[in-house]
Amino acid sequence: MDGSILPWLVAGLVFLLAGLIKGVIGMGLPTFAMGLLSLAFAPVEAAALLVVPSLVTNAWQLIAGPDWRALVRRLWSMMAGVVVGTLLATDVLASDMGGVGRLALGVALLTYAAIGLSGARFTLAAGREAWASPLVGIATGLVTGATGVFVLPAVPYLQAIGLDKDDLVQALGLSFTVSTLALAGGLLQGGGYSGASAAMSLACLAPALAGMALGQVVRRHITPTTFRRLFFAGLFLLGAYLVGRQIA
Repeated sequence: MDGSILPWLVAGLVFLLAGLIKGVIGMGLPTFAMGLLSLAFAPVEAAALLVVPSLVTNAWQLIAGPDWRALVRRLWSMMAGVVVGTLLATDVLASDMGGVGRLALGVALLTYAAIGLSGARFTLAAGREAWASPLVGIATGLVTGATGVFVLPAVPYLQAIGLDKDDLVQALGLSFTVSTLALAGGLLQGGGYSGASAAMSLACLAPALAGMALGQVVRRHITPTTFRRLFFAGLFLLGAYLVGRQIA
């Protein structure tokens, strides 16, 4: 990151928009922010900026729910897998070998957007959760470590295991919080998280919170379903641009 004010302005605007999205639909801040930040920053720099806003907003979402301890007991093996997978894959993000990080990010955004736009819903029998949770966790961690995006396959999996609405929101907060901490640990381990990165990430918290407050106002004037479609359409275009830029 250079010493000019432009990166700060770009990051502030991105987190304002990402916070607005989270305020309206309850998720999407890290995904949207990572996608847009990667247009102006190296993937490892973009991921470093995510740490504080993502950690604070998702920890808040986790603690505000009904019973986070019960969710931890149920999903601990998935969370352990997230940590392992993230630490194994963070080198891809840190090195960005030949644009691999941006290409992987674009593919992840395209995949997630396609699932969201299709309206596909998956179900998983309760008896399969014991072995599926750690595998999903590891896979999510690998995607997180390589791209800085926390959503695949964690979000479809959590939607598939029969959680009620409040528990699902809290489970997403748990997954994203653990993913953020694991990503921060991986970046720190690889030298991708400096004092300057931490300071800039902390500064990005204010616009993210302001965006969330604005999003809660917007939610009263637009249906979450309509906004979610716009969100996924935007992610699809962003992912297509990132992939096209790397393979062109």
